[in-house]
Amino acid sequence: MEYIITYHCENSYKNPVSGAHWQFLVIPLEDDTQKIESINFENSLLEKGEYSINGFGFKTLRFKTSKTFSKVTFTVQLKLWKENINPFNFTPETDPTGSFDILDRLDFKTNHQTFLKSSKLTTLVNQEKFSYTFSKDLSIFQNLQNLNNFLFEHLTFETNQTAVNTTLEEVITKQKGVCQDFAHLFCAMGRENGVPTRYVSGYLHQGNGYFRDSQMHAWVESFIPTIGWIGFDPCNGILAATDYIKVAHGRDYNDCPPIKGVLFTSGENVTSYKVQVESAQQ
Repeated sequence: MEYIITYHCENSYKNPVSGAHWQFLVIPLEDDTQKIESINFENSLLEKGEYSINGFGFKTLRFKTSKTFSKVTFTVQLKLWKENINPFNFTPETDPTGSFDILDRLDFKTNHQTFLKSSKLTTLVNQEKFSYTFSKDLSIFQNLQNLNNFLFEHLTFETNQTAVNTTLEEVITKQKGVCQDFAHLFCAMGRENGVPTRYVSGYLHQGNGYFRDSQMHAWVESFIPTIGWIGFDPCNGILAATDYIKVAHGRDYNDCPPIKGVLFTSGENVTSYKVQVESAQQ
């Protein structure tokens, strides 16, 4: 599959900005399953960007300016080739007890501690409504599938109910949220059961009836002994496959924001985003 992705961001400021630094985390990861064919960056300030690598090893684009402005726009357009992926193309666990034993080993916990520890946005406080304990009679993969379905069935997708810094306590109380909230809750509950789980940001081709997000999509990846990292999307209740274009992963949203920056100004600002993902066949 070939995809054409357009990411557009517009920022308006109440008071003039006299200088700024931005970092964009919007460039898809390149690996055996996805390759970038072309990429084009434009900004209304006509500044040149430069690439860098963040703390988790993902490519970012940095811009800086000393110009004075009250409005700025950024546009990223790229073409990407993505291999067709069968998310079930792995050898199933044959010994669930042995897999759970690996989760309990000290060396396993040490090697995966980054994605076993709770973070600010993946801390469970009120667990009465969302308590989920894995069954050792089932494989870890089946437990994760059940958790994926559990969140899909018990959370309602609804915009304007949460923000990027909303805690899980508020999400659980409302039982409403968007993709990042589904992903944060999955991360928290997977980690609570000893399974390394990481937050994933990226793009989702929306041509197949998935729930729509106004910006970028979020899902998770969990590490299963003897299998490796498997992607789950609790927002849609399925495994991540061909239509999921990964950009980066981290402990939670704070490790993967599409844009962050430092600006020399005061007062309020308004930010708007538009993301379009099309297949070349459309």
